[in-house]
Amino acid sequence: MIKSMTGFASLTHEDESATIGVTVRAVNHRFLDIQLRIPQSLGEVEPRVRALLQKRLARGRVELQISVQLRTTATPTVELNEEFVNALSAAIDRARERGLVSGALTPGDLLRLPQAITVRDRAADADPQVQAQIAASVEAAVEQALADLDAMRIREGGHLRTDLEARKDFLASLIERLAAAADEGRSSLEARLQERVDEISHDLPVDEAMIAQEIVRTMQRSDISEEVTRFRAHLAHWDALTDADEPCGRKLDFLLQEMNREVNTIGSKADGLRVSELIINAKAELEKMREQVQNVE
Repeated sequence: MIKSMTGFASLTHEDESATIGVTVRAVNHRFLDIQLRIPQSLGEVEPRVRALLQKRLARGRVELQISVQLRTTATPTVELNEEFVNALSAAIDRARERGLVSGALTPGDLLRLPQAITVRDRAADADPQVQAQIAASVEAAVEQALADLDAMRIREGGHLRTDLEARKDFLASLIERLAAAADEGRSSLEARLQERVDEISHDLPVDEAMIAQEIVRTMQRSDISEEVTRFRAHLAHWDALTDADEPCGRKLDFLLQEMNREVNTIGSKADGLRVSELIINAKAELEKMREQVQNVE
């Protein structure tokens, strides 16, 4: 099955305990590379979230971010930096003795100094039941986000398949034209060799049987029937891979390498006026297909 490796999904899940946000991005990568950004309070959920990603995705670089905003009310706490206040009071006393300042240090003076007083929100004690509910909600939100991501990747994969199928069909026609051009080239070469032998035989005695064997060996060296047969088999294998349910990106990439090898061999063996142009067109089409396959999971 052709499925794109790129995609994006984002959603927000709300319940009576918290508001959960999940964002997932996927781009091309040779292997499965998972990057998670999860609050420390959800550390125990991380292995399960990672397992969900590994179940859904075969390869690609995936970044998943989870945010959790609890609905419980935080309790404010006020902390006094006693060392700072004592040092400040001592400095003011010294300044007062020298007549530089007057009056006592007031609470308003301390409130204007952020180093003196710190106000923090202290979360309420975690309820195990609430924590379990939040963990379940996070997993459900991740499942939905991955389903949305998968739907997007399938849609993009459909566009990739349409393009690759058109290029594959064009490549199949090029190979058939190559086979025909090579046959014409072999026939022309055989005719030229026979004509040359006939010219030589008028002036010199020749062993016709040996000459015939040499012509046959020359024709065999330019025979590309095996390469054409293997190339057709690769095209049939392509159809089998893209019709199956499993991810096929790596296999398609390998298959294109094999096709390119067959084309190179055909180019080195085949003879004919149209062969070179067809070889160039086939290699260019294979390169375009390879670039597209880099996007396939």
